[in-house]
Amino acid sequence: MNRNLKIATGLISLGLLATLIYKLTEIPGGMFLSGLFLGGMVIALILVGGLILTWLTKLISKRLPFWTVYFTIIAIAFAVFHYQLYSPTLKIVVPENYSGEINLVKSNVSENILTIDSNGIGYLNEWTFNKLYSKPIVVDENGKDLTEQCIGFNPSTFFGLGTSASSEKNGEIKSLSFEIVPTDKIGEKQYYHTDLTKLVDKEKIE
Repeated sequence: MNRNLKIATGLISLGLLATLIYKLTEIPGGMFLSGLFLGGMVIALILVGGLILTWLTKLISKRLPFWTVYFTIIAIAFAVFHYQLYSPTLKIVVPENYSGEINLVKSNVSENILTIDSNGIGYLNEWTFNKLYSKPIVVDENGKDLTEQCIGFNPSTFFGLGTSASSEKNGEIKSLSFEIVPTDKIGEKQYYHTDLTKLVDKEKIE
């Protein structure tokens, strides 16, 4: 029984580790370090921390099988890390023939507004805004796939994070942005700029 449990928890831990490493290749990094490198540091801490916790557990109860306890601890830690890394993949709908900057504004809406207006503005709830890093699916209102025309902030981070001053009581407008370029400019960043202070729906950011 103990052997089967050890094998089961070991396989679960290994599966979670493999999927974590794959996911880390897609997330943005920071401070000139890749997401994989930063995430790898967290994984290393989990592996070492799991050993320490397992050793402490064995001091309390020597009957517990070491490897089963260890694999259980790191499987739980990996599952929590998976949740922390989760990012939804949004489907964004833009007007026909649209090109320019897309801004997804942090707002007070309960449901994300992903049908973009003529100024390139949509609205995200706080949870989605804080979790989002995955490249979205982008189509026009007729269903045409515009993925090829979408240009991210830089090679490692698709969304640019912007903050604009606001006269409202919250003092600022936060947004995640990217570009949709014309078909003759595919792959070329155009550095569009949208003045959100004049165009956002103020009622949605109060």
